[in-house]
Amino acid sequence: MTLGILIISILLLTGCNQFIHVKHNSKINYFFKKNSIENTLKNWNDIIQVSAKKHHVDEKLVKSIIYAESSGNPYAKSKSNAIGLMQIKPSSAGAEVYRLQGKKGQPSVKELYNPKININIGTAYISFLQKKLMIIKNKDVMRYAIIVSYVNGASALLKTFSKNNKEAINIINTMTTQSFYEHVKKNIQQFKHLVI
Repeated sequence: MTLGILIISILLLTGCNQFIHVKHNSKINYFFKKNSIENTLKNWNDIIQVSAKKHHVDEKLVKSIIYAESSGNPYAKSKSNAIGLMQIKPSSAGAEVYRLQGKKGQPSVKELYNPKININIGTAYISFLQKKLMIIKNKDVMRYAIIVSYVNGASALLKTFSKNNKEAINIINTMTTQSFYEHVKKNIQQFKHLVI
């Protein structure tokens, strides 16, 4: 469900409609939802802008992930202990970002409830995923691969194509955006019941 919300949010924020045709997408509904997303996230705009620029990540992608993951609630906590606006798991994405920044350990729960720290770590993690997946040739497919990887992990995504990462990327590079979406929907357990 989170992926569906995330993809719809990105489509609304970017104005893109080539990937998925959403049922009932009238102009009134489109603008209402886009304004709703923007209003929910306006408290965090300055932090998002600074962090997106620092890590070379599209602001709209950061906003979409925040909206889908926490609905803009800095105190959100999932059943799997993902914390804050960008739903960072301290021991996975948090630890990975710390490692990339030359730090030991992982961010504390208290730190992840801080919007500035949470957005910075989440955006740094998106940047890491962008670099890891930049060899995907189709930019739309790459963007959606980043989204799926943010939610589910890049290794989990690639393993649905092949046990060998290089071979997985080669397979992805032969796919259209729609066929990539269908593959994800069919092969990643978390997204099997996704209806968009």
